Amino acid sequence: MTRPPGSPVLAEGSATAPGHESERLGFWAVAALILAQFGAALAFLVPMTFTLAFRVDQLAPETPEALGYIIGAGSIGTLLSGPLVGILSDRTRTRWGRRRPFALLGASVGLASVPCMALAEDLIWLGVGWVVASLGWGTVLGAMGNHQADRLPASQRGKVAGLAGMTTQLAPVTGVLLAGLVTHDRLLVFLLPVLIGLPLVALFLLFAQDADSREAVSDRRLTVSAVLASYVFDPRKHRDYTWVLVGRFVFFVGLSLVLSYSTFFYATRLSIPVSEIAPTLAIISTCTIATSIGGSVLGGALSDRLGRRRPFVLAAAVLYAGGAAVSAGAQSFGAVLAGALVSSLGIAVFLTANQALLLDVLPDRRTEAGRYLAIASYSQSIPMALGPLVAPAVLSIGADDGPDFAALYLTVGALALVSGIIVAAGVRGAR
Repeated sequence: MTRPPGSPVLAEGSATAPGHESERLGFWAVAALILAQFGAALAFLVPMTFTLAFRVDQLAPETPEALGYIIGAGSIGTLLSGPLVGILSDRTRTRWGRRRPFALLGASVGLASVPCMALAEDLIWLGVGWVVASLGWGTVLGAMGNHQADRLPASQRGKVAGLAGMTTQLAPVTGVLLAGLVTHDRLLVFLLPVLIGLPLVALFLLFAQDADSREAVSDRRLTVSAVLASYVFDPRKHRDYTWVLVGRFVFFVGLSLVLSYSTFFYATRLSIPVSEIAPTLAIISTCTIATSIGGSVLGGALSDRLGRRRPFVLAAAVLYAGGAAVSAGAQSFGAVLAGALVSSLGIAVFLTANQALLLDVLPDRRTEAGRYLAIASYSQSIPMALGPLVAPAVLSIGADDGPDFAALYLTVGALALVSGIIVAAGVRGAR
C-alpha cells in the first residue's frame, strides 16, 4: 500500500485510530450515544423477548421449542459475521470515520428484515428474517461498542457501561408495552419497535465524534489469511482478557437458557395463555425498571469511583443466582415478580461491571478495538446460539406434564455463580 508523506504508521498488523482521545466525552455526546443504543436495543431485543414467541405461537403452537432454534440461528449468524465486521471497521477509511458507516449499514439491514418476519407463513421464513435482523442490529450495536472503546477514558467506562446496560434492560420493557398494544396487527407488532429505534440510531450517525479516517494507513494488507488470523488470539498473551471472556461466556449461557423461554415460563407458572400474557409481561417488566436502572447506573458509577470491577461482577453473579433460585420455585405472581426483580438487579450490575472490565483489559485498544470487541462477542453470541438449543433438554429433566422450569432456573443460578468466581479469581491485571 502506498503511504502518503507524513501519514502515521503503527506496528505491523495495526492501524491508526483517528480521533482516539483520552478526554472525557461531553454530556451531549454521551446522551446521543446512549439514546442511539436504546433505539438499537429496542429493535433487537423485542423480538427475542416477545414478538418471535408471539409469532411462533401463531404459526406452530404445538412446537414452542422452535423458538429456541430460531433464536439460536440468529446468534450463529452474528457469531460468524461479528469478527469480520469488527476487522473491517478497524480498517475503514471514510470521511464519516470508522464506526458510523457500519451503524448505517446495519440499521438498513435491520429494517429490511421486518417484512420477512412479520409476513412469514412458516417457521423457516420466520427464522430467515430473524437471522437477517440479528446481522443488522448486531452490526449497529457493535459499531457503538467499538466507538466506546475508541473514545472513553477509564474514568467514564463504568458510567457509560451502566447507562448502556440500562438501555438493554429498559428496551425490552418498553418494547413489550408497545407491542402489547398492537398484537392485532402482525406487521405492526414487528415494525413499531424499529420505527421508534431508527430515529434514535440516527443520533449516533449525526452526532458521534467519529473523526475522519481517510488519512490513516496500515502496514499490512487486508488479505484473506490476515482476516482469518484475526478471528483468533493468543490467550497466553492476553490472560486477563481471556478470563473476562470465559466468565462472560458462562454467564450468558445461563442467561440465554431463560431469555427465549421467559414468555412460556410466565404463561405456565401463572396459568395464562401465551396469546394473553403480554399485559402481565408488561407489568412484571415495568416493575423491574427500578432495579435495572439502579443496578446499571449506580453500579457503573461506583465501580468508576472505587476503581474496582471484579467485586461488582462477583456480587452481581450472586444476586442473579438468588433471583434464579426464587424463580425456580415460584408458583404465584408475587414469587414470580420477586424472582424477576432480584434477577434484573443482578443482570444489570453484571452487564455494567463486566463491560467496563472488558474495556479495561482490552488488548490493542487504540488500533484493533473492533477486532477484540468482536472476538469478545463470541462470549455472548456462542451462548446465545447454544443456550436455546440446550434449553429443551434441560426443560425435559423430571418433566411429566410439561417443561421443568425449576431445573432450568436452578441450572442458570449455578452457572451465574461459576461465572462470578471465574472473573473474580482469574483476572489479575485489573481490580
